[in-house]
Amino acid sequence: MHEPYLLCLKCGEHISFARMLNNCPTCGHDMLDVRYDYAAIAQELLAEWARRPFNMWRYRELLPLRNPANIVSMGEGGTPLVPSVNMGTMLGHDHIFIKDERQGPTGSFKDRQASLAISAMKEAGVMEAVVASTGNVAISYSAYCARAGIKLWGFLTSLVPADKMREVALYGTEVVKITGTYDQCKEVAASFAQHRGLFLDKGLRSIAARQSMKTLAFEVCEQLGLLKDGYGKWRAPDWYIQAVSGGMGPIGTFRGFEELYEMGLIDRIPKVAVIQVDGCAPMVTAFKAGKETPDIVNAPNTHIATLATGNPGIAYSQLRQIILKHGGSMESVSDQESFRAMHVMAKMDGISVESATGAAFAGLFKLVGQQVIKRDEIVVVNCSGHTFPVEQELLGDEWTHDVEVPEATLTASVPQEGLLSALELLDDRMRDILIMDDTPEASRLLRRILQAYGTFIVREAENGRIGLDMVYQRPPDLILLDLMMPEMDGFAVLDTLKTDKELSKIPVIVVTAKELTNLEKQRLSGKVQSLMQKGAFSDQDIVDKMVEMLN
Repeated sequence: MHEPYLLCLKCGEHISFARMLNNCPTCGHDMLDVRYDYAAIAQELLAEWARRPFNMWRYRELLPLRNPANIVSMGEGGTPLVPSVNMGTMLGHDHIFIKDERQGPTGSFKDRQASLAISAMKEAGVMEAVVASTGNVAISYSAYCARAGIKLWGFLTSLVPADKMREVALYGTEVVKITGTYDQCKEVAASFAQHRGLFLDKGLRSIAARQSMKTLAFEVCEQLGLLKDGYGKWRAPDWYIQAVSGGMGPIGTFRGFEELYEMGLIDRIPKVAVIQVDGCAPMVTAFKAGKETPDIVNAPNTHIATLATGNPGIAYSQLRQIILKHGGSMESVSDQESFRAMHVMAKMDGISVESATGAAFAGLFKLVGQQVIKRDEIVVVNCSGHTFPVEQELLGDEWTHDVEVPEATLTASVPQEGLLSALELLDDRMRDILIMDDTPEASRLLRRILQAYGTFIVREAENGRIGLDMVYQRPPDLILLDLMMPEMDGFAVLDTLKTDKELSKIPVIVVTAKELTNLEKQRLSGKVQSLMQKGAFSDQDIVDKMVEMLN
């Protein structure tokens, strides 16, 4: 194989990769990248990769480290690609996959960056370094620097949760808290490093940090190939979605997709969706206005500190060019939409994520709702980290249910009925819910939504005839009704209920996948309280409708 070389992304100069450089020796530009012998790698190394452990260093020939002896690793990478089950059903989308980066050594996708960046520092003989961070980078770098024996100075904004700062300090990092924005924090860190003559991690402008993110693309395409086509095949998704602050993640990941395409392992390059929060969306506002430079946000207004980079710099122009050339989107979501998405992920698929990932999923919901993402497209969302700490904005103050046991009964068993009544969250007028649906997956999803919001009695019927028998035996407080069922469909159920004075009072929410004609809509008129399309509602929508019926 030919030796890799450095490429200046401004003047195109090819530079010998004898050592890692910060600037192009020809034009002085500080954005350099590495290029490899892709044809030889594809021909000679695929079988070798398959025999190696499934972690990011499986693809080490495509990473900018000269000597494998310098690798600083704790098993990063090789994270699961998890198909979404209930959330996908809720959205009416069968091809949503979650790249679960919570499984890294410190719980975020920044462990990839830390592993390669700290390995490169070790190879360069760096003994003391400086990093600016909104939290996750400082945690990852601190862990890997501790392992490599490198002293680290971590500059963090005062918005970083105290629990994260304490974790950074636990690894032995010198923590410097900056009362200001993240952009100001970076400026102070750079000045400190220059004054002390220390190595400064430059984030996006660091070759190692940027190249580490390629491994996300490598793993996703190898895993998708296995899930969709079988062993030994590689497949690209149609969309890759990530919430961004500085933007290095999707830029580096996109380069990985490009390299796989150059090697002939995938037949297309995915579209990229960049998600920001409304209170700090310099890329999104500029992109939607057709601007070539970002709309700098001097005072970010968001509770999601990890996404509060007001000036993304060169990252915006790179992501803009990627999207304009290959397709994709930039979208912003509110803090509340992000927190709500965290709830949905935890309650629907049992995946607890940090607020930045909540923003990514809120962006997914919006893009699917706008039909920007089509329902037959394969989507991969970067699940960047675990919920740590849980924001007060997510759960509020009253997230537990307190039950006082009288002193006289401390030694006796607590009656289950009394405990359930103490935990009730919604009006007692709506406790018994009957689901009539012939699709087990749909019934399970509706049951899961109800269970997430209260202690309901949920009964299920697989067709209208069975459902009506259950209604006669014990009238429910609410019916969730599918229209297309065997033996007796939903229309016949409604007609039968209408003939009984008492049963006609039971509120009905129709949840159907059927596209209704005008005539069918007329048949439902006056018989149902709400009509909801399967795949086009969220968990909150059903609960909102139930609350409306009680008022």
